[in-house]
Amino acid sequence: MSIVENYHGDESDDDKEKKEILQRMECFNRLFVVASSFVQLYYEKYILKQPCMDSKQTGETWIREVLDGHKSCCMINFRMSKMVFTSLLRVLETRYNLQTSRNISSTEMLGIFLYILGTGAKVSQCRERFQRSGSTISRHFAIVLEKVSRMATDLIAPEDPFFSSIPEQIRNDSRYMPHFKDCIGAIDGTHIAVILPPNEQVPSIGRKGIPTQNVMAVCDFNMCSTFVMAGWEGSAHDTRIFLDAIRDPKYKFPHPPNGKYYLVDSGYPQMKGYLGPYRGQRYHLPDFRRGRPVSGKEKIFNHSHSSLRSVIERTFGF
Repeated sequence: MSIVENYHGDESDDDKEKKEILQRMECFNRLFVVASSFVQLYYEKYILKQPCMDSKQTGETWIREVLDGHKSCCMINFRMSKMVFTSLLRVLETRYNLQTSRNISSTEMLGIFLYILGTGAKVSQCRERFQRSGSTISRHFAIVLEKVSRMATDLIAPEDPFFSSIPEQIRNDSRYMPHFKDCIGAIDGTHIAVILPPNEQVPSIGRKGIPTQNVMAVCDFNMCSTFVMAGWEGSAHDTRIFLDAIRDPKYKFPHPPNGKYYLVDSGYPQMKGYLGPYRGQRYHLPDFRRGRPVSGKEKIFNHSHSSLRSVIERTFGF
């Protein structure tokens, strides 16, 4: 009896062992199938996929075609002539250390930067145009922006910081000389459209009804920028921006020397060094063209003031 019991016991142990082996094999097979599926998906998505940037015309090639092509092509895509493009590139390379990297030339970096500014192209459009990834486009745009910002700090300043001479445009025009002989430039503001996330748009929506930046600018009578204050929301008043610019030393505003002044419109405060028009009288040049002949000292002054201050409108297109 004990022999039979031992026989059945041994047989039961063998069955259990076989079942365990079969279960392990089944589990392994399931894992193998799952792993094979993941490998296949990875292969199809990352190895077998069709390249997105598959054009034979690289960004470098396209830029070279634009620069070597008709002069209008460069103006349309970069908003400047080939000569200006080449000169700007040379300045950025020699003075502000814009360098060609292992994978992209300084020419293409500047081309990407100017193409985005000049045409308003999105990163997705630039990816196709330059055959580059979105991260590459964004990274090199930021690099050139930093160089151009440093250059702007050096260039946007008065040619003569002491304003020691009378501007030729005033000295040789009887409408302004000698009454405006101490004038050194003009100030005005403009609204530049911006793209913001919906939750950040409200502070930037001003009188234009769209998100903007309110930018204050100063120019001389050679139509050269001498100061630019950017970054304020479109809802900010011109006076607030103006006072912040002239009071905060970090902006390095070119203050008028004693006895000199800038021309401003009625949107700015009347204070020493900043001459505005007579309020309550005609001021803008179109108003004078539509109205009766100019008479009276206040209207005559406003007409001359508006005519001379229009230099900033011609300079920036305000």
